[in-house]
Amino acid sequence: MSQIDTVLYTGKTHTTGGRDGRARSADGALDIMLTPPGGQGQGTNPEQLFAAGWSACFIGAMGLAAAERRLRLPQGTAVDAEVDLGTGTGGYFLQARLTVSLPGVDETTARAIVDTAHRTCPYSKASRGNIDVSIEVSVAGVVANQEASL
Repeated sequence: MSQIDTVLYTGKTHTTGGRDGRARSADGALDIMLTPPGGQGQGTNPEQLFAAGWSACFIGAMGLAAAERRLRLPQGTAVDAEVDLGTGTGGYFLQARLTVSLPGVDETTARAIVDTAHRTCPYSKASRGNIDVSIEVSVAGVVANQEASL
């Protein structure tokens, strides 16, 4: 297990009511109602929050990977994240799909940036070996799928 040498940030939340509750951040920037997946409530759910956090972090990791190659991420860079909650032998599990859009970047460079990001993104590290993850890369409408095994 990796250990942190220097803490850069600590996200602090207070949640009540579980999947039918409310979550608030200590700084007040986040204050949301929670609703079970597929529920009729007005809130979001943990799977959506995980998908949003992972995709945002992944774009940051791609930016660092691009900078290492003396490139900038193109306008329109995006990550569509899907996080499934399901059941299997042994209980509840997650699985995820990331679809990365790097318009105008050649496929080899795009794949290298995505592979580096998947190795370095903290969310990818946390999920590695724990859930099934697939990553697709789209460059100008061409999609290449790769099961994440890094």
